[in-house]
Amino acid sequence: MSKFAYPRHCSMHFRLCPMKDARTSPLHFDDLISNLSSTSQASGSTDSSSESKQNFIAVTQLEDEQAIRSVEFHPSGKFYAVGSNTKALRICGYPNCKDLRIDHEPREPNILYKRQKQHKGSIYCMAWNATGDLLATGSNDKTVKLMRFNSSTCQLEDIAHPLTMHGGTVRDMCFMEDISNRSNILISGGSGDNKIYITDCETAMPFQSLTGHTGQILSLYTWGGVMFVSSSQDRTIRFWDMRTRGCVHMVNTRPLSGTGPGSAAAAVSVDPSGRLLVSGHEDSSCMLYDMKGNRPLQTFKPHGADVRTARLSPKAFYLLTGSYDSKVMLTDLQGDLTQPLATVKVAEHADKVIQTRWHPQEFTFLSTSADKTATLWALPST
Repeated sequence: MSKFAYPRHCSMHFRLCPMKDARTSPLHFDDLISNLSSTSQASGSTDSSSESKQNFIAVTQLEDEQAIRSVEFHPSGKFYAVGSNTKALRICGYPNCKDLRIDHEPREPNILYKRQKQHKGSIYCMAWNATGDLLATGSNDKTVKLMRFNSSTCQLEDIAHPLTMHGGTVRDMCFMEDISNRSNILISGGSGDNKIYITDCETAMPFQSLTGHTGQILSLYTWGGVMFVSSSQDRTIRFWDMRTRGCVHMVNTRPLSGTGPGSAAAAVSVDPSGRLLVSGHEDSSCMLYDMKGNRPLQTFKPHGADVRTARLSPKAFYLLTGSYDSKVMLTDLQGDLTQPLATVKVAEHADKVIQTRWHPQEFTFLSTSADKTATLWALPST
């Protein structure tokens, strides 16, 4: 029996029941879901028949000379940062996405700040703190950089020398929302020694390392102020509590077939209530996991290749995934999460999709790709 306490108005099947919010579930998006042909888990189909007549369109598109790996929205939603294999870091202004027409042609974003050589290697990951005045970046040059961001001038200022505690590529990072009134705590992980490092950004000093994974860290995600989750090439997902400074639970990834070893999770995300974990795997599958009941709800296949990015929308209505099959897929989570889920293709690149990120307030998202672009997507109003 699951220990999960199902809220009133929910069935005894697992459902997330957040209140509807016009910003995160706009009425015209309901048409997108109602018109799509649901992708069946049983068939594993991801063909274009699941597309709706009304779909996301490219609003802006940043082009570079090499693959663009990382992108992150500023918590205010007014800016977003883009990191490239060319070592360049850019801060772009978020445009007005209202009154978009279906025939809109993507344009160059408004680049407010550019640093040509942020690292000595490719920028693999980045994160803003909750107040938006700190930006951190990680690279395959094995370093982490911390910068102060001035939102009035859109300028970045280094606050310390590059941090060198990692023994290999820094694959992912996130800021803790709040921990004992110290909101500037950075969690970072990657390859090399397979450790997760905790850094106090006020002193720019790592003060703890967490061990347990036996393969490189692929993804990190935090929620609730004291909790975060990590996934690794060792095919495990671990939950960590900063109060105990250790791993409090471990999940072995499950194969789509239900037999044999699982596949490494390249991406993890948790809903704001801390009840649902989603993970995207190298075998092209996604897993939904009941964190209160400590049980998998289902594993399904929205893509035809490695899933490299998986993010829940701000209110956890939808799951956004990107894959090496070049597609960005959207899965509707507004029902019984133990049953087959409706999935639709909402964007596509000319090469592998590396990362996707939701806007913190509006129903838009960013995607980066090996096709050397970072694209902002939104729904047209007409």
